[in-house]
Amino acid sequence: MREMLHEAFVWMMELVRDWGYAGVAFLMALESSIFPVPSEVVVPPAAFWATQGHMNIYLVVLAGTVGSWVGSAATYWVSYALGRPLVYRYGRYCGFPPEKLMLAENWVKKYGTEGIFFARLLPVVRHLISIPAGICRMPFVPFSVATTVGAAIWCTTLAWFGTKILTPGMLEDAGMMVKEVKHQMHWIVALVFLIMFLYGLTRYFSRRSNIDPRIPDSETEG
Repeated sequence: MREMLHEAFVWMMELVRDWGYAGVAFLMALESSIFPVPSEVVVPPAAFWATQGHMNIYLVVLAGTVGSWVGSAATYWVSYALGRPLVYRYGRYCGFPPEKLMLAENWVKKYGTEGIFFARLLPVVRHLISIPAGICRMPFVPFSVATTVGAAIWCTTLAWFGTKILTPGMLEDAGMMVKEVKHQMHWIVALVFLIMFLYGLTRYFSRRSNIDPRIPDSETEG
């Protein structure tokens, strides 16, 4: 199993190297749908090759962002058209069982556009959030904006890691590269959770401050 995973990682990295920006966009489109393509083996290698003069770092980020939007939009519209029954029946085969779908739907309904944005910055969650967004029939334009901005930040972060921590030796060992990138991403994920917590706290106190403190008239008449 480990050898198969390694071969898949190597194939993805070679696809990026051989296809360039089109390879980045294609794989990131898959990554933003239900296919298990780790973005850690797509953007960081492309960014490393950009430092070697083979690609342009800004176009790498752009290609990754466009690909992420395409994959997310396709998943959104499929979910929009086919709805909840199909996901309930087959979602478990792509890591999205009914209980997770219910949690994700509640997340989208509660936080809307902001929820989509934060989800795009979290591993695993980021490529599945389009499904409940489509099922809940969230307006497509706000969904697209949140997805694009979140994807751009994610791709920029991965590209930065690719220029700072990757070495030629890591490109020979895809498993080690993924492990190192994920290790370095821990603080990014922690920061996202902190921002989410502070945002939720702000919303909570904002709702509290909007509650009318006046005593109902029925209680004052006596």
